[in-house]
Parts: sequence; structure tokens; C-alpha cells
Amino acid sequence: MSTATLPSVRGKLTPAAPLAPLVWFKSGGAAEWLFEPKDVVDLQAFLADLDPAVPVMALGLGSNLIVRDGGVPGVVVRLGKAFAKVSKSADLTLDCGAGASGILVSSTARDSGIAGLEFLRSIPGTVGGFVRMNGGAYGGEVKDILVDCDVVMRDGSMHTLPVEALHYTYRHSELPDGAIVVGARFKGRPGVPEDIQAEMDRISASREASQPLRSKTGGSTFKNPAGHKAWALVDEAGCRGLQLGGAQVSEKHTNFLLNLGEATSADIEALGEEVRRRVKDKSGVELEWEIQRVGKAK
Repeated sequence: MSTATLPSVRGKLTPAAPLAPLVWFKSGGAAEWLFEPKDVVDLQAFLADLDPAVPVMALGLGSNLIVRDGGVPGVVVRLGKAFAKVSKSADLTLDCGAGASGILVSSTARDSGIAGLEFLRSIPGTVGGFVRMNGGAYGGEVKDILVDCDVVMRDGSMHTLPVEALHYTYRHSELPDGAIVVGARFKGRPGVPEDIQAEMDRISASREASQPLRSKTGGSTFKNPAGHKAWALVDEAGCRGLQLGGAQVSEKHTNFLLNLGEATSADIEALGEEVRRRVKDKSGVELEWEIQRVGKAK
């Protein structure tokens, strides 16, 4: 796919763009094309004019993602600063760009006296990913706070979807195929900024104590099966500290996989599959990946 066959853009379009620096695991191949749109209109125009056969994938902070070593075909869309704004739009409601971080959203909520969004402080990602995955932690989920979201479809059209249209379940939504989230409205409840900050501090301290935050990791690897905690099943299967190539199951939190330095994405994914096998053999429970795995094997 040459530049001549791609629509013109006002943003940045990069061929053979390495994705490893953009994801938390720091592993994986390149995007055939990386598109960083200047604004929503730039994104809409690009998708409207792009050959419908070309695959398109949105990339946020890359915190819950394995990019396979063979890279990602087609176009990877990364939403930058133009999509990272957060403002109070109505009573107890924040208007959030899809590229805004959980820290920015929760801090803006605090400053606006809006409680109930503190849990976003603990999720390493952006609004687009939260909406797509029904992100949650510490007793909160996006389904509890989302009013509606704006999505750009593969044909370039934009639609606003109410929370009911996403049919949220645990770490899953029914966003239409090819939809890229570009914005969302979150609504909380009245709160006192000092109390909100105290809850954010409590969550932050809890994460620091229990999770390997300063490692090359992908966050929670597996979904919690009904009636179980994924980390406990992994631990009971004897996988704490298990290593394969340059990848390891964290000794601090067994639902986290680590890149010890030079792990390939194949190492990381194979380790996850080995953990799933051992858990199934030990407990009969089938772990489901929470981390998204994209691209081609090398």
C-alpha cells in the first residue's frame, strides 16, 4: 500500500512505524501505516476516502495490548493531544476526548467536585479503551458512569451512542465493528474535592503495593472467571515467577506478565497460553484473555 493509494491527511501518516515504543510491553512489530489525525474531521475524511478493504485499528496508550512480532497490517490510528481534552459540560458530567488518560479524567472530576470517577485513576489507559472494554477497578466500571460516546465508523460517519447501545458486560462492549471512539460523557455524583483526592490516594497506594507498576507489563492479563480471582488460579497452578524466554509471570501479582528486557511478543503470548493450560489442568477453569492481541506472528 503506497502513499499514492492513501487519502491525503492534515495529521501525520507514517509508513512502517514501530509500535513497540508505543505499547507498555515494549515488544512487537511495526504498523504498516500509523495515522495520527489532526482532529476528528481529519479522521472522518481519511476513513471516508480509504479503501474499505484496508483494515483499521485504534491504539490508545497500548497498556493492555500485545502487538505480535510480525506487525499490524493496514492502518493503526493513534489519537493524540487533540483528543485528550477533558472539561465539565453539564451538572456532574465531564466531556472527555478519547485520548484523555484516566488520571486526567479523575483529576478533572475532583477539581469539579464530581465523585464516582476515582477508579479511573487506577486504570492505565485512555477513555477510548475504557469505553470499548468497560474498564473497571476498585468497585467501579465504565458502565456505571458513561452517559454516551461519540464514535467514527469505518466509512467516516460519526454517531453518538447511548450507554444502553453498548450492551456492557464484564470487560466487554458491543461497539460496532470498526468503530473508533473519539469522545465520551461521564457522569458522577456530588462530592468534596478533598474526599475525592483521599479516595484517589487510597487507590494509588493500593496499586503501588500490589502491582508491578514500574515493569514492562500489560496490566491484568486474564479476566476474572465467575466466582474466581484470576491471580489466585494462576498462583494455585504454580505459575508465580514462571518464565518463558524473556517473559515472566510477575511474582508480585500473578495476573501480570512481564517483559524482563528482551522478550518478544511471541514469548509473552506463549507464556500466557502456558499459564492458561496449567490453570485448566489444575482447576478445570478456562482463563480468558483480557489483554488484546493484535497483528501477525513473525
